[in-house]
Amino acid sequence: MNMNDDEAIGLINRLLERLHQADLTNFGSHLQIVYVASGAQHVETQINMGAYGQTETLPSPPCVGREKETINLPQALATEKAMALWKKAQTAGWVDANYQPLISRTQSALLADAMAEKLGIRQKWKTFETLWNRKNMRSDYNLALRQQQSLDFLTELKRMI
Repeated sequence: MNMNDDEAIGLINRLLERLHQADLTNFGSHLQIVYVASGAQHVETQINMGAYGQTETLPSPPCVGREKETINLPQALATEKAMALWKKAQTAGWVDANYQPLISRTQSALLADAMAEKLGIRQKWKTFETLWNRKNMRSDYNLALRQQQSLDFLTELKRMI
């Protein structure tokens, strides 16, 4: 099927509208639509439809020339409370749509610590090291506690989360 970008985006929007009308909220659905526009611009929309009829749309930033990887969140980081924290972190520009950090290693360690504390995660370093494919996050955290810029970030983090 040949169509221009505007037609394709219009078709996607109509599909999303019909799915919303279908009331998939009882199933706790997650829908992800990926469209690669001309020039290999990556356009993506994610919709999470969970219990109680809550619907969220989380657009990811466009990226050029790379495939979208699928991220499976650990159960402790995929709860309703965790998703609210992820949304705040995405809005602040700390993580991308794949829940990967966009901030320094030390700031990421502070974010992981704050989220783990808020969510009651006991094995925080193992959990976040696996998710973010990192090692020695405890060392990054200790280093962060000695850096002024990280302490400034910690103040912002506490206010946000």
